[in-house]
Amino acid sequence: MDAAVTSVPAPAPRPGPDSPPDRGTAGAGPVPGGRPPRPPGRAGRSRRARRENLAGYLFMSPWIAGFLLLTAGPMAASLYFAFTDYNLFDAPRWIGLDNFTEMFGDPRWRTSVEVTGWYVVIGTPLKLAAALGVALLLDQSRRGQGFYRAAFYAPSLIGASVSVAIVWRAIFSDGAAVDRTQQLFGLEAGGWIGDPDRIIYSLVALTVWQFGAPMVIFLAGLKQVPRELYEAAQVDGAGPWRRFWSITLPMISPVLFFNVLLETIHSFQIFGSAYIIGSQGNACGPADGTLVYTCYLYIQGFENSRMGLASAMAWMLLLAVALVTAVLFWSQRRWVHYEEAGR
Repeated sequence: MDAAVTSVPAPAPRPGPDSPPDRGTAGAGPVPGGRPPRPPGRAGRSRRARRENLAGYLFMSPWIAGFLLLTAGPMAASLYFAFTDYNLFDAPRWIGLDNFTEMFGDPRWRTSVEVTGWYVVIGTPLKLAAALGVALLLDQSRRGQGFYRAAFYAPSLIGASVSVAIVWRAIFSDGAAVDRTQQLFGLEAGGWIGDPDRIIYSLVALTVWQFGAPMVIFLAGLKQVPRELYEAAQVDGAGPWRRFWSITLPMISPVLFFNVLLETIHSFQIFGSAYIIGSQGNACGPADGTLVYTCYLYIQGFENSRMGLASAMAWMLLLAVALVTAVLFWSQRRWVHYEEAGR
């Protein structure tokens, strides 16, 4: 009689140190109750997201309050005042487009536009040229480089102060340093402050003197230009001017665009130096020589108490700056080269 043979399953081999982990059990920890842990539900994630958003808004609340009270609120009020007759003492009276009609027909308003445009067209390129030229000099390795950078940047910190504007006015007055220097070279004597045709150039000289801020930005852009490009161009026989025109300018064109945009906007907003240098019994220069746009806006709003007309002028300035900014952004497609965009 044959004996019944019972097959006994062989024991599973123990995993060695080089054996791959079992995907079915790898990383599985002890499961209480024999069930896998349930992932957090949608409600839990929503509560966590709301708490995080609330914390973010609490940290942003000082900035939001400042923006609403100090920027958005005054802008909305000035937009309403632009269509009213408001003198800071009586209640504003709605007059529609009368402020804009009077503004366009005012000869002094047109003079302020011309003076501001002349200042922007002359002062901004000269300031950027000086900043780029000094940045190219400071980009070279030399002793005392940190001192020179600080010395050239210092005028940007103090140039917009009232004290510097007073000193600048004294330098360009009759019989002062500029007048005596002109006499040494046989030029016509006389200060620039009292001359309606030359006083604007004293403002241009002041803004060019404050080239420190764009200089630092240019210097940062020059540090990003690969030196291998200059070495290869020099091997090919390219001179300094060719290397500057074909390598430096295209490589720093985004930085150049940023400086052009920033300095153009700043030039439209000039006020303090023009008001102080040009104040000689008549605000903003002799014969309106320094009557920049913001200076005439100040005269209408705070000296003539015509805040409605001043608000209309402020919004026209905003539209002009926005238009110039849009033109600059449109033109950058032709001369600004971004490496990521392949242009």
